[in-house]
Amino acid sequence: MPLRLSAADRKLFIGVAVIFGAMVVGGILFASKAGSKAEVPTTYSAGSEGAKAAYLLLQESGNPVSRWQRPLAELPDPAGKTLVLADPEEAPTRQDKKQVEKFISGGGHVIATGMFATAFLPTGSSLPDFVEGMLWKKERPLSPSAITRQAPEITLAPQARWQSDDSATPLYGDEDNVRVVKYAFGKGEVMWWASATPLTNAGLREPGNLEFLLASIGDSRREVLWDEYIHGYRETLGASLVRSPLLWLVLQCTLLATAILLTFSRRSGPVLQPIHDVRRSPLEFVQTLGGLYQRAGAGSVAVDIAYQRFRYWLTRRLGMAGNASADDLQRAVGQRSLLKDERFSATLRECESARYHTDLKPAQALSLIRALHDFAARLKLFPRLTNSKEKD
Repeated sequence: MPLRLSAADRKLFIGVAVIFGAMVVGGILFASKAGSKAEVPTTYSAGSEGAKAAYLLLQESGNPVSRWQRPLAELPDPAGKTLVLADPEEAPTRQDKKQVEKFISGGGHVIATGMFATAFLPTGSSLPDFVEGMLWKKERPLSPSAITRQAPEITLAPQARWQSDDSATPLYGDEDNVRVVKYAFGKGEVMWWASATPLTNAGLREPGNLEFLLASIGDSRREVLWDEYIHGYRETLGASLVRSPLLWLVLQCTLLATAILLTFSRRSGPVLQPIHDVRRSPLEFVQTLGGLYQRAGAGSVAVDIAYQRFRYWLTRRLGMAGNASADDLQRAVGQRSLLKDERFSATLRECESARYHTDLKPAQALSLIRALHDFAARLKLFPRLTNSKEKD
């Protein structure tokens, strides 16, 4: 069955589609610009914050380097291997951290960078330093070692500082903050950097950073596992797509499609008839109100209410003042030949005097109200009463 849309619906649909397309294009453009500024140090990126240059340099230098795109829980035998954790952005699972600890204690080396990298390490912690990390800073050696001898000075963006730990040897920093440390754990060794600046494409050109990187890796025969799993690069296509912006695009398209289906189904679904008021509801109200007047003995009040309503509509029909007397009303009705009934004038006078009789009997009050109701129907004062009379 072809989908039929009215002109208004078609314009609305086209407008929403245009706005959605503009949002998608804008999101892609802005995401690409933001990505260049907040790029992660991955070996796949040739941007300033990427680490492709360091990866290729290690390959050309003869180091057996490869990308690790599997969970840390599946790390291989640590003998003769170095694991690089460059600025991880997610906390590790308990199994991942346990496996990293096992990897280090079994003889593996780990180079972890960034403020969140200490979550992967067996001991030690760091504190963020956002103000200092906004700019690059030259760091001086704090302890003599083979690394500091090869790189007397390094440059990095100090995004964090190491908390005091007696087991860690401070390598670079200043009098107040430690930016690079090294400590032994089991048969292995751990190095922590305040940021990944020395191994990025831009930071690698700074004096001392290349020497520092090569000295940190150590023996050129050690196999280097550059972890890309923490950056979203996975072995399986499904796992990589989950980490990519494509997932959000699919979610947006799904949300739009759901909104369209719900809107169309609501507008094209079965139309339900409005629920009519049950006659029993107003009748119950009338019975309740009648019972209230009966218990209060207020028959005169009920007559006065009906009479005032009758006078209001009658004076409107005759075009007379609202305070016209009963004689004036009877005379005007007679002159216009609207009603010929001798009881009309007497009924009006009885209703006017009924308000002063607090002991008016219910039967008498009911008789007066019925008489007013009958006169109103004959004078066609109330449309509903007139229609009901005609049907009868």
